[in-house]
Amino acid sequence: MKYGATMDDADRKERSAYIEGQSHASLLRVVRVKKSYVTPQGRVAVLKGVDLSLEAGASVALMGESGCGKSTLLHLVAGLDHAEDGEIFVDGVEVTALSDFGRAALRRETMGVVFQQFNLIPSLTIRANVAFQARLADRFDPVWQEELIHRLGLEHLLERYPEQLSGGQQQRAAIGRALAVRPRLLLADEPTGNLDEATADGFMELALDVVAATGCAFLMVTHSARLAAKLERQVRLSAGVIEKP
Repeated sequence: MKYGATMDDADRKERSAYIEGQSHASLLRVVRVKKSYVTPQGRVAVLKGVDLSLEAGASVALMGESGCGKSTLLHLVAGLDHAEDGEIFVDGVEVTALSDFGRAALRRETMGVVFQQFNLIPSLTIRANVAFQARLADRFDPVWQEELIHRLGLEHLLERYPEQLSGGQQQRAAIGRALAVRPRLLLADEPTGNLDEATADGFMELALDVVAATGCAFLMVTHSARLAAKLERQVRLSAGVIEKP
């Protein structure tokens, strides 16, 4: 438990037993994570004790109503925000125990993240954007880069800059950047929202190919039941917790 939350001995023993009971093969473990925000109307609890586990090679769709906390949970897993209580483990590392620098390093080395807002670097060409994280992590593979570029239909866009692309084209480049590093954990927040149906299906095929080839875990936030059905498991976030199946 981190970031100022308190826990008595009974809670500590219960939580330790829970963690020990989880499979050691789990690549992602979210243990009783809580998060709230202060609004003009007061504090609003978004996550109220979320538990979630993904094995290596697993693919999971995270669903739920708009505003239920799906993106918040994804950002906590990626180390982009702080949990108020609970633990998050990625590939055996406790994300919630790391400094800002440590979370950034873990994200760079271990995760591929596809954001809703693309987050491409305006001053870099699309070719350089796709390669950016892989080069930082010293895992750039030119053969894999070219395969991604081909499968994402980016060949004719490589020397352009993000501002010269449509939203859908930018999203394809952002997807390429996330996959170029061959992540251990792929996180995607509504990755197909700016894509046509055929391109969305192409992304899903590509992502699941990466899961099968590398054994990474794949967690995707989506409102699309059609796309969610392509993943191994679908879970729903409601009232601040994961619904029981």
